[in-house]
Amino acid sequence: MKRATQTNGMSRRDFIRLTGGALGAAALPSLLGTSAPASQEARKLNILYVVLDEWGYYEMSGVGNPHLETPNIDRLMKEGLRFTQMLAGGPVCAPTRCALMTGLHAGHMTVRANGGADPLRADDVTTADVLKKAGYATGGFGKWGLGGRGTSGVPEKHGFDVFFGYYDQVHAHSYFPRYLLRNSEEVPLEGNTGDFYQGRKFSQSLIYEQARQFIRDNKDRPFFCYCPWTPPHGAWGIDPDEPSWQKFKDKPWTAGQGKPTDARVYAAMVHMDDRQIGGLLDLLAELKIADRTLVIVTGDNGGVDYFARDLPSGETHPRGFFAPNVDPRTGKAFRGQKGNLYEGGLRVPAVAYWPGRIKAGSVSDHLCCFPDVLPTLAELSGAKAPGGIDGISILPTLLGQGGQRQHEYLYWEYGQQVAVRIGQLKGIRPKAGAPWELYDLSTDIEEKRDIASDRPDVVARMKSLAEQAHQPVRPGEILDRELMTKDHTINLGGPRKGNPQTQPETRGVAFTGAADARTRRETYR
Repeated sequence: MKRATQTNGMSRRDFIRLTGGALGAAALPSLLGTSAPASQEARKLNILYVVLDEWGYYEMSGVGNPHLETPNIDRLMKEGLRFTQMLAGGPVCAPTRCALMTGLHAGHMTVRANGGADPLRADDVTTADVLKKAGYATGGFGKWGLGGRGTSGVPEKHGFDVFFGYYDQVHAHSYFPRYLLRNSEEVPLEGNTGDFYQGRKFSQSLIYEQARQFIRDNKDRPFFCYCPWTPPHGAWGIDPDEPSWQKFKDKPWTAGQGKPTDARVYAAMVHMDDRQIGGLLDLLAELKIADRTLVIVTGDNGGVDYFARDLPSGETHPRGFFAPNVDPRTGKAFRGQKGNLYEGGLRVPAVAYWPGRIKAGSVSDHLCCFPDVLPTLAELSGAKAPGGIDGISILPTLLGQGGQRQHEYLYWEYGQQVAVRIGQLKGIRPKAGAPWELYDLSTDIEEKRDIASDRPDVVARMKSLAEQAHQPVRPGEILDRELMTKDHTINLGGPRKGNPQTQPETRGVAFTGAADARTRRETYR
């Protein structure tokens, strides 16, 4: 594996001094190759963070996927850093976003379920809070998932100057909603009914354009542009004029969850995400700010074994048509998928790009997790991370330097499931009352050989750590239940039998391990 080397011969301390809150007036322009900016604020690093919903570890052409095309993400891998062991904060949408935003693991954070509108507490400190306090313009564009309107978790109360898109996860199930939200105000989308497959205004196109405008508006000051985009999460409805759909619509694929076009739309959505990421990279270059912008692209949780059956023929694809958790080059597969705590539910694709600072073609197998994002971005910006968080800055890894701190352990819980990771040893309790399982991922990445009986000492330690890591949930507040419920039920006129928004799709999905009933209900939100 290639390893990144020390940045421009500087120590990490010098690098932070030059790029953080205590910048020297002359030093950073020399580092970035630009003329001296007018203010200290303008010299801080910009941050573009893109999260793709349900994008699986092997769903990139750059790692050999035979069906999906991701040329811009492949370019980021070639010109930046790819993480091989970036782990989600949780196996489903809301908990993993909570870990990303708060720097806390699942035993400490507020949002641990996946109900759709479960909110952060008013006193939760987010990555956006930290960066805004450091002088950043903060914008979010996509699916928030950490508190619907009428709750204590709305993004404009958690550090975002502007958030455009969906607040409630269930509202985000339609790409043709009746409205989107900007700082809790409805933005009507004329001609849309909330139908899952058709409408006049395709939400992702609007969300993408708003992200571009935010970057343009803030090109002369430091910004944090957070893009938690919903595609390729289902339901799979797409603008018929979308260029990526034109590319895939005639593929001879009939695999689907409910429609024979589903796999084709999914591939088009992955390509669309990639194309729009390329558009943001082009914009950074056009504005001449690419060399002072860190770009990170990740999935949000493990991929799903979607499209396991060809609808006309009945031919099966046991790990999904696109096999998000199967290495296309070796055939080895992560066990499980979104919704459980095996590797298939937690391991996500992740790339970081910063031209001239992150060594091109670098690969890191450093063990890291979503709670590490907040302290990393705080350190890069010269801000102070809140005390008591679980994350550890991975800046030394980004810069290819030594001195990277390691986690003593990593911890997850979801429903009745619990998992602990110590180095390459991973313990899992798949449901309440079940015996703990133990796997050595250094020799058993597929989690097939349970060695718990051989290492009772390790299992005992993991049980103890799990007990220490878990604290009772302190939930956020619902301030206006009627308003919260509106966004949760607006698509297709509210909840009703057969509405995929309230009847999460489980067709063709086999839960590995013992995902409990609550997990099954919540997985596809």
